[in-house]
Amino acid sequence: MKFTFCYLREHLNIAFMQMLFVCVFAVVFYLYHLPLAAVLYPAFICFLFGCVFTGRSVYIAYGKHKELTVMQSLSESTMPDAFGENVGILERDYQQLILKLCGEMQAREAEMADSYREMMDYFTVWVHQIKTPIASMRLHLEPEDSKLSRRLKSELLRIEQYVEMVLTYFKMAGDSSDYVFRTVSLDKILRESIRKFRGDFIMKELNLIYIPSDETVVSDEKWLSFVVEQILSNALKYTNEGSVTISLEEPKTLCIRDTGIGIAPEDIPRVFEKGYTGGNGRENKRASGLGLYLCKEICDRLGAKISIDSEMEVGTTVRIDLSQYHYADK
Repeated sequence: MKFTFCYLREHLNIAFMQMLFVCVFAVVFYLYHLPLAAVLYPAFICFLFGCVFTGRSVYIAYGKHKELTVMQSLSESTMPDAFGENVGILERDYQQLILKLCGEMQAREAEMADSYREMMDYFTVWVHQIKTPIASMRLHLEPEDSKLSRRLKSELLRIEQYVEMVLTYFKMAGDSSDYVFRTVSLDKILRESIRKFRGDFIMKELNLIYIPSDETVVSDEKWLSFVVEQILSNALKYTNEGSVTISLEEPKTLCIRDTGIGIAPEDIPRVFEKGYTGGNGRENKRASGLGLYLCKEICDRLGAKISIDSEMEVGTTVRIDLSQYHYADK
């Protein structure tokens, strides 16, 4: 019905033209003093014929409309001749234009896919190459235990995080299926993440409050570790004094709480947006706005739920609900 109204509205000029012809005949018959019925009767018959032809035109146009709707999801090679043989020149020109645009679009998509693959290959090689000098620098710093060495180790850790963030970002953009779900020890993931940041805790003189829970969850160990490390990195970055608390809430909700500078209320709804840094990020000048965005994307793919509560000058609490998946007891 909506299509019929739209079609009739687009062809109102034909109806106005017909009414104009009737008026012309009526005026001529009136001037020659002929009976009015002599013009009304043939006008009524013409109106009936007009309705029949209009209905047929609507039916044909609706059929073309449905075929064109189907064509929108087809490629150039599978596109049918939607207009048939008995078509006008303009319709045939439109069809040729559509075919040309489809060909150009497919060529552009193939070009972009090739470019993306080349970029992914380059960054994959770059990530693996850059890890070699980072590992070498860490080995050279390992024997030393001074403020300078601890500071350099901390900066090396951040470089490693940024490198992993680059690779993770491209994997997420490419719909990576590199996920292996199994039962993993939450304590193992947390201990390894804490061990990476132990230098930052010592250097900033922050207290770590962590009580092992011996809890297991169903998730991907590598991707979940990335999320935990990113949240711990943020907690350390924005906490200058106090503590970082890691605990487990029911049911299987990992809670990481810090006593840092906090997040403004107006920023909290947008912290998971891509590229959004908020007030703290703009003051810090080093925030990329990708860390929490990647955490949210990974949690969505892992079937977990991540949320943030914060209060300015009090601290921030990040919760990751890992209770979505369970193995059935056998």
